Amino acid sequence: MSNPFPPYEPGGQTTNAKGSTRKRIPLRIVLPNVVTLLALCSGLTAIRMAMEDRWDMAIAAIFLAAILDALDGRVARMLKGSTKFGAELDSLADFVNFGVAPGIILYAWMLEDASSLGWIASLLFSICMALRLARFNVALDDPNKPKWANKFFTGVPAPAGALTVLLPIYLERLGVPHWNELALPVALYTMFVGLLMVSQLPTFSGKQIGTHIRREWVLPLFVVAVGIIALGASYPFECLTVISSGYLISIPFAWRSYKIHCVNGKGSQADCDVVTTEIEEESVSEDKTSLKVSLEDIAKAGVPDPKQDKEKSSE
Repeated sequence: MSNPFPPYEPGGQTTNAKGSTRKRIPLRIVLPNVVTLLALCSGLTAIRMAMEDRWDMAIAAIFLAAILDALDGRVARMLKGSTKFGAELDSLADFVNFGVAPGIILYAWMLEDASSLGWIASLLFSICMALRLARFNVALDDPNKPKWANKFFTGVPAPAGALTVLLPIYLERLGVPHWNELALPVALYTMFVGLLMVSQLPTFSGKQIGTHIRREWVLPLFVVAVGIIALGASYPFECLTVISSGYLISIPFAWRSYKIHCVNGKGSQADCDVVTTEIEEESVSEDKTSLKVSLEDIAKAGVPDPKQDKEKSSE
């Protein structure tokens, strides 16, 4: 009896470095995908919590999904287990966790009071998230990109967009009244954050933060880390409000910093206004040479060749 489950082939890698067929997959390739699936479970749980009006748990699930999303890529790079399958799975999970779940949470919380406009705002936010992830997946890495460019993202990244768009809920948990009249401003704010994600505005990435620290700073860093965790656990919504507001306020400063770096790097004034992202596209030339398929590919696909059919018919 044949195995009912197809073999796991990450990125089409059916052979190893020696050219022989793989019989076993290293655990280091599987572990990052497990972290991604845990993040997806957390995002789906956030949707369930929203349906049950358990807003605190819904926000906690989104926050946990953001932490796991930050870990899966690092785990894959650390274990050298990055695969095309993992990249696609991560992108799909990000869309659910940071595009669908926050939109549903906001709609169930207040946007439904804005009628059709509230639903449009939720749809627009989810669509912007999908477009951002698609742009990220097909973006080309520029080998000539200067080192300072790593300090910036193009637009608001997915986890930051999901946590920032939930700012109105944080404010309500801090005592802001839940008035139905606020549904329209919340809908406009939701669409605003969605547009920030697909924009070309530079935002701070934090990638330039050093991966190594001096020995004398190790113990103070432990104290600071414990203090931050304690504050987050004791005052979660206060911390989320400060972080989300501070992130939005930092965007103009990020744009100014990017412009200064770009001008100092001899960039033109027009090119320094926004982050330019090269997109990989399959272009079709006028003679349509890119659409030509070899006869061998046609035979492999089992598609009959029209020329051969004519020759057979003439015989």
